[in-house]
Amino acid sequence: MSEAPTRADALRQDALSIALRHAPGDGLHDGKVPGLQLIRASQPAQPLPAVYEPGLVLVLQGRKQATLGAEVLHYDPLNCLLVGMTLLPVGQITEASADRPYLCLRLHSSPTDLAALLLDTGPSAVRPQAHGEPNRALNLAPVSEALLDAAVRLLRLLDEPQDVPVLAPLLQREVFYRVLTGPLGPRLRALAQSDSQTRRIALAIELLRQRYDQPLRVDELAAVAHMSATTLHLHFKQLTAMSPLQYQKHLRLHQARRLMLAEGLDAARAAQHVGYESPSQFSREYRRLFGSPPRADVSLVKTGAVGQ
Repeated sequence: MSEAPTRADALRQDALSIALRHAPGDGLHDGKVPGLQLIRASQPAQPLPAVYEPGLVLVLQGRKQATLGAEVLHYDPLNCLLVGMTLLPVGQITEASADRPYLCLRLHSSPTDLAALLLDTGPSAVRPQAHGEPNRALNLAPVSEALLDAAVRLLRLLDEPQDVPVLAPLLQREVFYRVLTGPLGPRLRALAQSDSQTRRIALAIELLRQRYDQPLRVDELAAVAHMSATTLHLHFKQLTAMSPLQYQKHLRLHQARRLMLAEGLDAARAAQHVGYESPSQFSREYRRLFGSPPRADVSLVKTGAVGQ
């Protein structure tokens, strides 16, 4: 005899039905709610280097995994993913089909909004970080009913665009309040506190993103993060599983891929645009990251043979 559906089951079904209407085809869908995106895929995918922006990922159907360094995190409708800063993991959709596509919502997090939320909430609402708990920028936690309820009410605004200007900021704040007061609270608080190591590394990453196409010394990044070069290198690798220079190289390659796909640049012009002086070096490093030379990879993506 099967168990009766729970309220959480009903909420997930409600969220799924809304998301399916507003993400009718595979790909990334920006809706009418600022900061909210829907992602849909009808089949599993091969592991592929990806760019994960800061925010919260709630899977409504299917399953995905993210590999960052030696760590593999699996997330599904029961477990949400908190991305603490712009990261470059290897992502892979592991469970999806045409009848039951992978579907998730992604909600952007703003350090300014999180800081205001933390100030209003007060430190007593957030559990302290456990002794020995790893300092990570990619974290999983079970999805609570309260978090799911807030997310569903936010999704309903896709059907009620007239209410978005007033209600969307309130509901987004509630979603992150539920995260802040749950198991991921210590990690979210670290993103909001200006003097935390996580926030300092995020500032260094922001500089890398702004100047990815220019030579950057570790000393410059360390100054932005208010750390010594040695300390920066240590915590940067702990949080991102890369050195700052590796991170910059991967950023360049991701941006070059975007330019070739979205703007039609050839490999030589894309390489030059992102700061490579040697086309052959660009081609070697591109193939090492994405598995195929630039022209072949772009062709495969355009024909749908590999995901973006």
